[in-house]
Amino acid sequence: MYRDNKARSLLTIMILIAIAAFLLKIAIEQLIQINVSYNESNASATLKLISVALENYAKDHLGYFPENISALIQDTPPYLDKDYLMKSPLKGYNYNCLRLEPSGYNCSAQPARCGMSGRMAYTVTTGGLFLAEPCRRKE
Repeated sequence: MYRDNKARSLLTIMILIAIAAFLLKIAIEQLIQINVSYNESNASATLKLISVALENYAKDHLGYFPENISALIQDTPPYLDKDYLMKSPLKGYNYNCLRLEPSGYNCSAQPARCGMSGRMAYTVTTGGLFLAEPCRRKE
């Protein structure tokens, strides 16, 4: 009889641990999704901010874009408050301007870890054309 109660107690504890583990898994997945959503909206807004700064610079400089991002920070008044490219990764995203020349630009925001810090990759080009596409995991 005593042995029967011990077995039921162990089984009850094991079931409770399994339920707790399952609930913890769901909670962690939800936290990751919330963090990913926050990172994505922040990356999108930051890239749009960089684009607006570049477009405003060109309007003020006879249609010519700067050759480097530091021109946006060092101008008076500054077009950007900080160098987002040098501060990468920033909130789960790496920022990059592959093309930054007087005739135009092409800047992007890529998740530092595809799927974990963000699911979307963003690109903005001359004229403020904004593109979003799913990121690709590096294998």
